[in-house]
Amino acid sequence: MIVRILNSALEDLDRGRSFYEHQSKGLGIYFLDNLFSDIDSLIHLAGIHHQVFGYYRLLATRFPYAIYYRIEDQRMVIVWRVLDLRQAPSKIRRALE
Repeated sequence: MIVRILNSALEDLDRGRSFYEHQSKGLGIYFLDNLFSDIDSLIHLAGIHHQVFGYYRLLATRFPYAIYYRIEDQRMVIVWRVLDLRQAPSKIRRALE
C-alpha cells in the first residue's frame, strides 16, 4: 500500500505539534514521531479499522488523536484528517465533511 497524506491532515499534525510543544519542550517532536509511526502502520494494516463518519479510523497509540483515512483502488491509503478526540463528536463530523 502507498500512503498519501493530504494537506488537511498535515495541518492537523502541525497544530498538534504546536500544542504539545507549548506544553513541554520536545513533546511536539515526540507527538509527530508517534503519529507518523501510526500512519506508517497503515502500509500493512489499512482497512482493518472501524469506520466512523464514512472513514476508517485508526486510534493513535500514545495521544488522544484519531487518523481518518480511506482506501482507493486497494493500493492507496489517503489520510484525510488527524483529529484530537477531546472535542465534541459534532465538531469531528464537521471537520470530516
